[in-house]
This record gives sequence, structure tokens and C-alpha cells, in this order.
Amino acid sequence: MEVSFSKEIESLRLGEGETFHGEGILAITKALLQSGVAYVGGYQGAPVSHLLDVMVQAKPYMDELGVHVEACANEASAAAMLGASIHYPLRGAVTWKSIVGTNVASDALSNLASPGVTGGALIVVGEDYGEGASVIQERTHAFALKSTMCLLDPRPDLPVMVNMVEHGFRLSEASSMPAILELRIRACHVRGSFEAKANQAPAISTRELMADPAKFDYMRLAHPPVTFPHEKLKHEKRIPAARRYILENGLNELMTGGKHDDLGIIVQGGLYNALVRSLQQLGLADAFGESDIPLLVLNVTYPLVPEQVADFCVGKRGVLVVEEGQPEYIEQEIATGLRRRDIQTRLHGKDLLPQGGEYSVEVLSTGLTSFAAAYLPGPATETARRWLDGNRERRAAVAAQLDKPLPARPPGFCVGCPERPVFSALKLAQQELGPVHVAADIGCHALGTFEPFHTGHSILGYGMSLASRAGVSPMMQRRTLAIMGDGGFWHNGLLTGVQSALFNGDDAVLLIFKNGYSSATGTQELISTPQDAAKAHATDKGQSLVHTNRTIESTLQGLGVKWMRTVHTYEVDKVRETLKEAFTSPFDGLKVIVAEGECQLERQRRIKPWIAGLLKKGERVVRVKYGVDEDVCNGDHACIRLSGCPTLTLKDNPDPLKVDPVATVIDGCVGCGLCGANAHAATLCPSFYRAEVIQNPKWHERLWASLRGGLVRALQTA
Repeated sequence: MEVSFSKEIESLRLGEGETFHGEGILAITKALLQSGVAYVGGYQGAPVSHLLDVMVQAKPYMDELGVHVEACANEASAAAMLGASIHYPLRGAVTWKSIVGTNVASDALSNLASPGVTGGALIVVGEDYGEGASVIQERTHAFALKSTMCLLDPRPDLPVMVNMVEHGFRLSEASSMPAILELRIRACHVRGSFEAKANQAPAISTRELMADPAKFDYMRLAHPPVTFPHEKLKHEKRIPAARRYILENGLNELMTGGKHDDLGIIVQGGLYNALVRSLQQLGLADAFGESDIPLLVLNVTYPLVPEQVADFCVGKRGVLVVEEGQPEYIEQEIATGLRRRDIQTRLHGKDLLPQGGEYSVEVLSTGLTSFAAAYLPGPATETARRWLDGNRERRAAVAAQLDKPLPARPPGFCVGCPERPVFSALKLAQQELGPVHVAADIGCHALGTFEPFHTGHSILGYGMSLASRAGVSPMMQRRTLAIMGDGGFWHNGLLTGVQSALFNGDDAVLLIFKNGYSSATGTQELISTPQDAAKAHATDKGQSLVHTNRTIESTLQGLGVKWMRTVHTYEVDKVRETLKEAFTSPFDGLKVIVAEGECQLERQRRIKPWIAGLLKKGERVVRVKYGVDEDVCNGDHACIRLSGCPTLTLKDNPDPLKVDPVATVIDGCVGCGLCGANAHAATLCPSFYRAEVIQNPKWHERLWASLRGGLVRALQTA
């Protein structure tokens, strides 16, 4: 079974006047349909995964509307879909995760921005910036500047966000520029409500087909020599048109302050909520968010409207620009515009706020306190300082109650993850081979860089591991290892890695984790995901389910891979021997190891309803459970250092004569068998046991258990 979005899909059907309740990203999804979007594509990733996941599962409803939805192989293929809007009045939307997705899509986006669009083109980007991010710390703003694309950063309020989707399409059409809608993590997950509108079936759709293609127009191609006039069009027509639309439709919000009109704050829309909370700490905003200082909320951060900014700043003693991240693009543009108009208002920004990093309420309050101290000395400043001091005192009080600092809690593999045993095998193999250079990759397997494995020398992009070791391999006496998942393999690894290595005759080792899904992004399906028929007939031996799809292996063979081995991930000893073979083989060329093991999350989702159904019918069910014999365990804990499984932990030694705690397997174990396999492969102590827990046993099993129990009790009393 896969994750179901049935409730979310129902909310997409809400009609005129009904009230939508839910998260920001689902509100954006609904807004796309209300705006008459004709096609949607993208590549999943936090915090925007739900948009594509929900639409893919809502395919029957999308077919009713005539909306085409495509789960793309990567962000580049998603961006290329927007080419449909170059010639045709089709509104299209694509989505992906943050700057890393934009980097992958950059080639198509640049070539889209040059000729411009006819139909509205909207790119929904999950702006994964700040402490909650899982990627490099960069901003989408730079790309909007480079390629002259509109950039929307809506205030995190569902009616505003929904409204900005509709305006995003219209702004794109009015200016012929693609528009980027960046949604920060908090905006995606903010909850609220808005009054829904009826969904608009696009005029041209999968139900209303076009008879003929557009007439040939060389000016619509991103190809010299017409790219030179494209550059002039950007600044002579497109940006002025965008600015007119922004002004005429009031996309940026002016919030007048009643008490301190001689000051002002210009803020990115996405930071509005945190800013208002910070103003409340200074006593400069009431409980309803009404600010005493005028605010210019930039729901569109590019292009800025110079006249609007100048009108806001003129006559003020000081203006603070609240812009998260570096460089300070907005602040620099505002400063340049003011000076060109000879407006001498004092401008603050990064002189009072941090150059980089997330602008939390506490960070903003610190900067606002300095701003208020310069222009509004008195109670407001003292109130904020007391609040900040109180926060520091509370943290110090909590720390004082601890005997020592809290241990680090790095993320780790799920219980029973099929990738953990491979890292255990790799650790054992290196004991014999010596250390090897490991090019890691984006995906669940990147968690192998944490304890207890500490495996990986570089992470340079999704599916880029094999390509990233190309400069290292020729310089190493020992072969290098590249690791990628099946998600990374299809995203980028096949062409940038495998094809390149084969073309250049590289002597390297590639390890592909074949767990059946793009697990790190939410277990979305791939071309190599087992078919529905295989899932439907799978039993509790689902660990071998991924064997039912051989697309990765056949693709590698077709591409010309000569040395390939397929191993089951949970067989640690066999995986170790396969790794040793790959590193010592006389074969000179690319050696590929496909490590098969179904994603444990998907396996549990699949078998739990099946087991529950068997139990409900009173049928026999066998569940495997592993444990540790406390009398045999010597307290060495090598098993834990080789596994890192959350369910393999420590407890006090029951023997009063022994001091060292013993290993134990706690509830939550899924019976993958890694602990025992590690103990065997590494020749550790024989303290692990395998037990079968039988529910609804047969009559002879009950009889046998009774006889066996009686015999054990008799021996214990003898």
C-alpha cells in the first residue's frame, strides 16, 4: 500500500463559496486548479512533495478537468514542460525543492526565460532555507535576477497565498516572463482557511485538443541571433509590464502604522509573520498584528517597483529592510534606487541583522531592538531586551539542570532499513581491504555519513556520486566506490555517471541501492518500482519484492556494463564478499553491485493490513522476532557499533556480579535479521537468537508448545 491522499483529494473538489481548511501547500494545489492550470509537472522534495503527490493520486479528477499531470524524472524535465507555454495560451505549473532543484532545471529555465511565454508559467519552489533545511544554503532570488524571472514570496496567510497563485499566472502573461512562487517551509505547513472558488477547466486541455500546432516563429526560439533582441525585451518591455501589473493590482501590501509614520520596514512577504511577532515583543504591534511602524510587504520581491519603494521611503527618518539570506540583493537594489532619486532616508538592513541564516523571531527581535534603540529609545527597547534576556535565562536554567550537555542526535536509518546492512558489510570489507574513497550521494543512504558508519567523502548532487569520483579514481592506488539509490540512478546517475564511466573506460565500483522507491522524498514510485500485480500477490516474504522488477539491471546491461552482481542487502556476509570481489577483481572497467532490499516503510505499509486481515479471519500468522541472550552477552557492544539500529540498545545487566550493561532488542523490531547477520559475519558473540511468534497456532503447535514448556520446567527444577 502507498500513502493515501484521499482526504486531500476531496478538498481539491471544493466549489464556489465552500471553505477550505488545511496546509499551505495543499491550498496552493487547490489554487492551481482554480486558476485554470492546463498542465502540472515536477519532481518531489520537501516541503512541496504534497503538491505533486496529491495531483498524481487525483488523476481521475484531473482527467475530468482535462489537466495533464506528469511526475518527471528530474527537475530539468519538469522545467522543459513549461515550453508548452511559449507558443500556446496554456497555463502550466511545475514544482520542485529549493535551489538544488532550480540548479538541475537551470538549462531549461534559462532557455525558457529568453523567448518568454504566452501562457502563464509558474514554478512553485519549496524554499528550503534556514535551520530546518536539508540542502545547501542558497536562495532562489539569484536565479530570478540572472534570468529575469518574476519572483513571488507571498505572506504566509492562506487567502494571500491562493490569491498570489492566480496573480502569478496573470503576471506571467502580462509580462511574458515565467514566474517563480517561492514557499518557505513554514508557509508550506502553515494551516488556515479560505473561501474556495470553482475549479476552472482549461480552454485547451486533454479534453479539448488543439487541431494544429502554432505557426513557426523563429523569435520564439532560444537561439542566436534572436537571443540578442530577447535581452533587450527583458528590460525594455517585460520588466516595465510586470511593474505596471504589480502596482495596478496591489500585489505588494502597504500597511500604515498609526504611531511612527516617520519610520518604515520593508519585508519579504514570507517573513511577515515572524516580523509581526517580533514587533509584538517590542510593544510595536498589537495582538491582531497591527504594527505601529508602517510596513511595505513585498509579496513580489523581483522585480521591485522603484516608484513604490521611493514613495514609501521618502520623508522617513529610517527604514529597515528585512531580507533573509545573503547577498542582500533587495537591500542593494533599494539603496541604489534611493540614491539615484537623491532620497537621503537612512537605510538599514544587514548592519543590524545577520548576513546569513534563518531570521527567527528571536533573531529579528535582536535586530529590531537595535533599530528601535536608534529611533525609538524608551519602553519598547527595554521590553524587547527583557524578553531576549528572559529567553537566555530560560535556556541557561535548563542547561544548569543537566549533568552534562545533551548528546547529539543525528538522523539515522529507519528500523529495518535495507541500506543499513550494506554499510555494515562495507565497514567489515574495509577491515580487510583497507580504507577506500567513497563518493556518497543524496538519498536515504546519505545517512550512512553519520554514526556509526561515517562513510562518504563527498555529496555533489542527486545521482552525481559516480561522476564525482572521476577525478579521484586515477589518483588512488585502490579502487573508489560510488553509492547511489535507485532514485538517484534515474534522476541523474544513469547519464552523468554510468554513461560517462563506460565511455571513458573508468575502473571504478558503483553500488546501487535498489529499494524500489524514491524513498528519501516520500517513497514515490519509479520506473523500477515493483508492479501493482506483484504488490497485490506479495506475502510476508516481501523483502524479495524488488526482485520482480529488473529494469535497472536490464538498462545497465543494455548500456554495456560487463561486470554486475546482484545481492540481497540483509545477507551481510555475502555483501561483504561481493564488495571484496569488486575491489580485487582483475576486470578493468566499471563494476556494478545492485543491492536489493525493499524499503522497510513501504513493506510495513503493505504487510500490516494483510496481517491484520489474516488475524481477523483467525488464520495462522508467524512473526519473526530477534533478541539477545543476556547470559551469553559479554557487554562488548560491538554489535551496536556495527549496526546502529534504534531497536538494538542497552539495558542494565541482570547479573549482579557483572557491571557492563548488556545489549537488548526492544519493541519496534521488524525482524529484518541484521543484528544476527552482523554477529555471524563479524564473528561476534553468539548471543543473538531468532524466535518465531505464532498467532492463531494450529492444534499440534499448541500441543508441542505445551510439551516443550513442561520439559523445560522439569529440567529447571531438576
